Amino acid sequence: MDLKNLPITPLPSVKLDKHQEDLLLHNELFSNLLGETIFRYAGLHIYEVTEKLKEASSKYYKTQKQEARKNLSSFCSDLTDVEILRVIRSFSIFSALANIAEDVYQTHEQRYAKISNKLQIGSLEKSLKNLKNKGISQEKILKAMEKVSIVPVLTAHPTQVQRKSILDLTKKLTDILDKYENVKLHQIDENEWLNDLSRGIQIWWQTAMLRATKLRVTDEISNALSYYNITFFNEIPRLMNKFQEISKTLGNSELKSQALLPLTMGMWIGGDRDGNPYVTVNTLEKSAQEQAIKLFQHYLDVVREIYRDLSMSIAMTNVTEELQKLADASGEVSPHRTHEPYRRALTAIRDRLLATAYNLCEYNRDLLPPKRKNGVDIPYKSASEFTKDLVIVAESLKKNNSEFLTQGKLNNLISATKTFGFHLATIDLRQDSSVHEVCVAELLKSANILGDYLSLSEDARCEILLRELEYDPRILSDPTIPQSETLASELAIYRKAKSLRDRFGDKIIEKNLISHATSVSDMLEIAILLKEANLAKGNEGNEFCDLQIVPLFETVEDLIAAPNILRKWFNLSLVKKWMDKKGRKQEVMLGYSDSNKDGGYLSSSWSLYKAQKELTAIGREFDVEISFFHGRGGTVGRGGGPSYEAILAQPEGSTDGTIRLTEQGEVIGAKYGNPDLGLKNLEALVSAALESSALTAEDANWEEYEKIIEDVSELSYHAYRDLVYNTDGFSDFFFEVTPINFIAGLNIGSRPSSRKKTQSLESLRAIPWVFSWSQARIMLPGWYGVGTAFTKWINNDNKNMDILQRMYKEWPFFRSTISNVDMVLSKSDLSIFSEYVKLASDQETAQKIFNEIAKEWILTIDVLKKITGNDVLLADNPELVSSLRNRLPYFDSMNYLQIELIKRSRAGDNSEELKKAIHISINGLATGLRNSG
Repeated sequence: MDLKNLPITPLPSVKLDKHQEDLLLHNELFSNLLGETIFRYAGLHIYEVTEKLKEASSKYYKTQKQEARKNLSSFCSDLTDVEILRVIRSFSIFSALANIAEDVYQTHEQRYAKISNKLQIGSLEKSLKNLKNKGISQEKILKAMEKVSIVPVLTAHPTQVQRKSILDLTKKLTDILDKYENVKLHQIDENEWLNDLSRGIQIWWQTAMLRATKLRVTDEISNALSYYNITFFNEIPRLMNKFQEISKTLGNSELKSQALLPLTMGMWIGGDRDGNPYVTVNTLEKSAQEQAIKLFQHYLDVVREIYRDLSMSIAMTNVTEELQKLADASGEVSPHRTHEPYRRALTAIRDRLLATAYNLCEYNRDLLPPKRKNGVDIPYKSASEFTKDLVIVAESLKKNNSEFLTQGKLNNLISATKTFGFHLATIDLRQDSSVHEVCVAELLKSANILGDYLSLSEDARCEILLRELEYDPRILSDPTIPQSETLASELAIYRKAKSLRDRFGDKIIEKNLISHATSVSDMLEIAILLKEANLAKGNEGNEFCDLQIVPLFETVEDLIAAPNILRKWFNLSLVKKWMDKKGRKQEVMLGYSDSNKDGGYLSSSWSLYKAQKELTAIGREFDVEISFFHGRGGTVGRGGGPSYEAILAQPEGSTDGTIRLTEQGEVIGAKYGNPDLGLKNLEALVSAALESSALTAEDANWEEYEKIIEDVSELSYHAYRDLVYNTDGFSDFFFEVTPINFIAGLNIGSRPSSRKKTQSLESLRAIPWVFSWSQARIMLPGWYGVGTAFTKWINNDNKNMDILQRMYKEWPFFRSTISNVDMVLSKSDLSIFSEYVKLASDQETAQKIFNEIAKEWILTIDVLKKITGNDVLLADNPELVSSLRNRLPYFDSMNYLQIELIKRSRAGDNSEELKKAIHISINGLATGLRNSG
């Protein structure tokens, strides 16, 4: 293929409205302030180099000619390592500043929509209207509301790129820029406002962008928890109250509405051991403790604020008998409080809350305020007791003509206690099935039961595991017998889980996930380990399993085998007894990453869809409520894309309102680093769950379309496999034309990038696999195989294109799938990728592979245009178009600089400046693309 005339990514032009003009103004302002900062700290030369590179990239987008880029490579090669380091910092910082400008723009758009009563996609109001338009009855909507249970699970991944210091600066500059409206109204002095922005950018320039040391699990815990103060503590209760108010408006009683709990939080950091040797019993304890201290600090702060607000005197109002008892229990002796029953009651609540915090936060008590002398030193037995006391305060206000005073802080705190309890977020345990089987084999051997468990067939394994669970009440471990480090570590985790549940309540740890679950024995092995910590029993009359055993089906083969595994599981008499006692529920985790790496985007998406349909049907067959945990990443290549559309794209009847999904790495910051956008994202999840729950399987019939996708998916799978796994030299090609080896050395996560210490596609984690392709601007895992598959199917019959166009309009799954491919291709650039291809040592093979990728890229875009009826990508997403138009010149410059740095590194340049510059380029591109891994 002629590299000089490679096709350009077809994007629409931007039509500016008033708000987008503000966005452009803010981007220009940031650019100018950053330019002044570069000039001040790096000098005129670096400033001029940066501007020259930016202008060269911008010219390409103005002329739409590849010729405009011809000097970029030689221009970058003329710079020294030190110069490149300074220039790459400039572009990286601007990428982050562009994110800030867009977040503020989105926030203002949201506020404008509220003021103008414009229904936004993803809002509860819009979802209710959608359901009514589809003829869904009010009764059915209310029933669906009772089922809604969304759990965003915060996870850490190897591609979390931002330092906490940079996140703090981001928040500060966002808050300053958000005040622009006040500047326009002359409520804030413009010069002072500009100076505040400039100071923030100057501090940013002088702040290290990279971590000096590897990120630790404890750092990841702290980073994730920082978003509670920013967003979750305030916005989740607000959303919960809104949801409950809608329930009342639709006819539910106060009691029924108050019982609704549409949103709770989950956590993987500290309990997810899969492939991460740094997650131990200590990090599990740390995670629970850090969560608790964060939560109690919040509760105590809000109780203190309510205390200050409720200054009412008994001389001016009455109180209920329950409130008076609470006030009397405080023992408050200050003469200033004698006639202030609400404050005295809140003193008693604060005393008990603080006593609870001291009781649970064993290692963080120095972060708590001192106890009150002669205070009520009786810890709450449960969070529901705390809730009950707060409700007493609220009920007293309501019954004495002050219901309005319950709104805001008090109602939000009551909702928070129901959502967060005394644990904050449920911590999941996760480990690979291969670790479990080795541990069980060692236990059986040390107990003189069986010498070689690993050599047994699946049926034989199940037989012996069930015998140990059902007929032998003794545990297998013996403290007098030496244990391997692996077994000792795993048993310590389960004993700690038991201890934490006893202290914080059952919700602190509820589930045990099994990575690479491929059999029933994988699930029974967990039960054996749970039994060692008295978390499960199977002997007659005393059957229980405190943690739900959750299989994670990841590869395409695993997803195909999943229905058979669950059918066998549900047929076990022991499992039936466990379910009868705990509730007939079973969670299944679906892994988007590995199935995508294994079979490509379309094949992965369809395999996940089919698995959900089949597993839901099996659940109905066995009277078991199946719920799904979606292991989505931020990128399309890992199941990403807009969450609202993704939930509605699931098979009707499969979600039933209950959905857990991972929120990982830098995506947490993008979604929840701003409270307004955080609320919007959370509401979109709840709204989608409500819609999908109300629309049952009987409301839709996509059988004809599903058969088509079955055929197309098979074609896509083979096209993807032919390139990635069946093309000679492809593995070497990948490792040479992407910055994967530099990503592995970057301090951006606590977990290793490979499961094994080998350079192979098989051992590489799916996360850095996607990350690397996005850095090289080709995003291959998010689209490859789609063009070939649809083209072959279309060519079978001239009516087939009409069918696909109808599918796109009618079927949510297909529309979401095509939309995601459209989105990921919009961020790709064939010309820039061709420059990365020049890094390969075997150019003959590399160019052959590149030609195959380029042909598929062109084919896929052509197919998308025909299916959607649009002649450009992102025709229905003007916001993303505007975003890309603003930042693409900065991306391109960073790509060309990164390529030059990789060349130098491979030529033997090992300077510290070069290493830093490569890692900052990775950081900057990930920040700007906002879908790194």
